[in-house]
Amino acid sequence: MPAAGTREGRVMTSPALRTLLDYFHAWTGHDINKAMGYIADDIVCDAPAGRLEGADAYWAFMAPFVDILKGSTLIAAFGDDMTAVVVYDTEAVPVKSAPAAECVTVHDGKITHSRFIFDRAPFIAARTSQE
Repeated sequence: MPAAGTREGRVMTSPALRTLLDYFHAWTGHDINKAMGYIADDIVCDAPAGRLEGADAYWAFMAPFVDILKGSTLIAAFGDDMTAVVVYDTEAVPVKSAPAAECVTVHDGKITHSRFIFDRAPFIAARTSQE
């Protein structure tokens, strides 16, 4: 089976995919400041909890998760000139598996729109079991 971000053993490259992968590897490597270098000041992020607007709101959304992140596995990555998608699984302090996907729009090397899709159920279950 080809590795994530490859097709038939060939590495797929595109401007949006490269930006998203660099961003993904930065935040999953616990470098939120480097990750934020790929985020546009006026980013719009649609996440299960609602819409976030602006880099400050995005940082406030991502930083707490990066703090509890224990590891990640990239499952797949695809992209073209302006749009890219990553599918991954994360392990965080409260949960062993938290699958997610992110679809982004990239302009001039910056992520301007992000749509996060993730399952909140593992976190809800972990919180409930601690009560």
